[in-house]
Order: sequence, then structure tokens, then C-alpha cells
Amino acid sequence: MAVVTMYDQDKKEAGEVTLAPEVFEVEVRPEILNFVVRAYRAALRAGTHSAKTRAFVSGGGKKPFKQKGTGNAREGSNRSPIMRGGAIIFGPRPRDYSFKVNRKVRALALRMALSSRLADKDLMVVKGITLPEAKTRHFASVAGSLGLSKALVVASPEDGAAGGVLARSARNIPGITLVTPDAVNVYEVLNHKQIVVLEGALPHLEARLK
Repeated sequence: MAVVTMYDQDKKEAGEVTLAPEVFEVEVRPEILNFVVRAYRAALRAGTHSAKTRAFVSGGGKKPFKQKGTGNAREGSNRSPIMRGGAIIFGPRPRDYSFKVNRKVRALALRMALSSRLADKDLMVVKGITLPEAKTRHFASVAGSLGLSKALVVASPEDGAAGGVLARSARNIPGITLVTPDAVNVYEVLNHKQIVVLEGALPHLEARLK
């Protein structure tokens, strides 16, 4: 059972907190993390690329040149893939790149990602962040005190709401991503060097993954 130091927004010790072992002390299997990250990134692809087959290329109503006497191979349409300006053979067509990942596998991968961050001492629990008003400079000051550069901040649903003071203060800072517990995913956890979990968000995150 992991017991970690909890800090305040000035990075002064504010007690200790016990993390659920079934969430933060899971054996890490890289192949599962790789599978889930690939699925996440594949689902982001628009898949709208398209090349014209001969059914969609304009022209083709007239024979390009006479059948015999030119020394060229016979041609019946300028839409042929071997003609300049013609169709594309086996070109890309609109498609869906996403593939299915079981819900339990996604949850397991997220537990592994959080466990790896805790094992590397890149996960910090903060008692709370209180700002006087929704200003970027206030959150930047807190981020500087906590030593954050590229960090994923997990706030409680109340603090992390889109129109909240904390969310509006953090959204313009490069490298800082603020999410609520229900929006935490494997890719974001692995893509950020530091993970900051606010005390109010911890029960929600553990309840989601237990």
C-alpha cells in the first residue's frame, strides 16, 4: 500500500495520503500500454483521405488516339491509370482507422500507466489549488512553485469544470493539461512528464478504476 507525501500549492508538506494499491501498484506490461495507445491515436485519425479511381476521373468519352499506326500501345480512355492525369490504382479511400479495445483492458492499461508514474516518482498529490480569480498568471505562479513543466493536472469534477476558475486559469499555459477524473486516459498520462492529482479528485479516480 503506497503512502505518499501530500503537498499544498506552495509545495510545502501538508500530510500524507494512502493510494489504493489496486490502482497505483499494478505490474506494468508494456505491450498492453502500447496496444491501448495505438488504439487511442488510431481513433483520432480523420480517415478522410481519398484518391480518384477511374469511375471518378473526368473525361474518357473520346478515344485518345487511333487504334493503329502510331507505334503506341492501344488506349481506349484517358481515364486509364497508366495515362497522365488518369486514375489512381488502389489509392487511399475514406476509412475508419479505429479498432476495438475491451473496456477492462483500457482500465487495466490506465492503472498500469498511473502505477508507472508513481514508481518513477513522477506523480504528485496536491491538497488543493485555490486561486483568487481566473487569471493565467495565478496558475502560472502555482505551477512554478510546484515545479511543473509538462504536467497533467487531475482536478475534481467541481474544480475542473470547463467554466471554473481553475480550468480557465490553466487553459492558456503551454504544457499544462487540466482534466477531470473521468477524462484521464493512458495516452495523456504517458505523454506528460508529471502527473498532479488534487486531493478532491483522488476518490473519483480510484472509484473509477477499482
